[in-house]
Amino acid sequence: MDTGDTAWILASSALVLLMTPGLAFFYGGMVRSKTVLNMMMMSFSALAIVPVLWVLYGYSFAFSPGGNQFLGGFDRLGLQNISVDTAYGTIPEYVFVAFQLMFAIITLALISGAIADRAKFTAWILFSVIWITIVYFPVAHWVFDFGDDGGWIATKLEAVDFAGGTAVHINAGAAGLALALVLGKRVGWRRDPMRPHNLPFVLLGAGLLWFGWFGFNAGSAVGANGLAGLAFVNTAVATGAAIIGWLAVEFFRDKKGTSLGAASGAVAGLVAITPAAGALSPFGSIFLGLVAGVLCALAVGLKYKLGYDDSLDVVGVHLVGGLVGTLLIGLLAVGDGLFYGGSLSLLGKQFVAAFVVLAYSFVLTYAIGKLIDVTIGFRVSEEDEVTGIDQVEHLETAYDYGSSSGGSNLLKEL
Repeated sequence: MDTGDTAWILASSALVLLMTPGLAFFYGGMVRSKTVLNMMMMSFSALAIVPVLWVLYGYSFAFSPGGNQFLGGFDRLGLQNISVDTAYGTIPEYVFVAFQLMFAIITLALISGAIADRAKFTAWILFSVIWITIVYFPVAHWVFDFGDDGGWIATKLEAVDFAGGTAVHINAGAAGLALALVLGKRVGWRRDPMRPHNLPFVLLGAGLLWFGWFGFNAGSAVGANGLAGLAFVNTAVATGAAIIGWLAVEFFRDKKGTSLGAASGAVAGLVAITPAAGALSPFGSIFLGLVAGVLCALAVGLKYKLGYDDSLDVVGVHLVGGLVGTLLIGLLAVGDGLFYGGSLSLLGKQFVAAFVVLAYSFVLTYAIGKLIDVTIGFRVSEEDEVTGIDQVEHLETAYDYGSSSGGSNLLKEL
């Protein structure tokens, strides 16, 4: 085992963990003030639920030997048969366990943005336990397990997914779309203003996500090496290019560039470069980022044309961005991409991986959501939604407007 590799993956694990609180700020700033605590709690609950399930059986289902191409074995249940001397490549297996745990946490949290303002917290907790078990853990095995009993996407199909474009972003984006359809539209959608209540929160969240994403992508090299350096550089330039692409759409359409657009463009670029960070050149990453910024900026408007209420654009950013990044690998991958003299073979593999994960996640998520909805109910009542989920579900409010002079007037304005 290599101490340098071990130190880098431990640091990367901490960086990826920071992404979930960053996502809480990003999503929390985008909702109205009466639901910000609920929105942030949906991310924070993932920090509580997923680690426990990961140790009990999640890591085993995703990475244990003795399984098959669709699901890992039972050798690592409760993290048994692992010691401080057990290695995963050049790092201790416990370090790999920690690194992959953080991916599972952020994937679950990403889904919550699609159903902001209207979901029961208890229903979300139940959904989290079921979804992470029957959707994420198997898909993580398909994509990330390269062992002798590894997943079919990693070892049979041999599609390229460096850090989780399919397992994380397409998976979460498809799940977000399914839940948005199950829960239906928010009260007053397309009629009442539903503007972000705190854009500085949004920018702070985007910045924390960007910072943590260097661990997400560069850490996926599973070593302190040149591949990690390439992924780091590609992550930086693709994200910057995506901001430019998103703002270009806004300037062309509205003659102004917004802070929300800049933050959303950054996340779109981060999503798109995730599967491609180790396969593209820095120049190709700039092109990928520009394309992702433009397409995701245009895609967020699809919900108005198609009539689904994806509250915080999980579909437009994560599903579309994940598809852009995964598919463009077939064109831009150095050596094997079509633009570099390769054949259509890689593009075909990327297409299969992307759309099988999309379909699997969407169908199972829709079924889970419907089951919860017809049993305990997934959505709060219309009265509670209008009142605000923070007060109803958590007995709290984020801001005490009456504690300072003039607070009552401010409350009336809000």
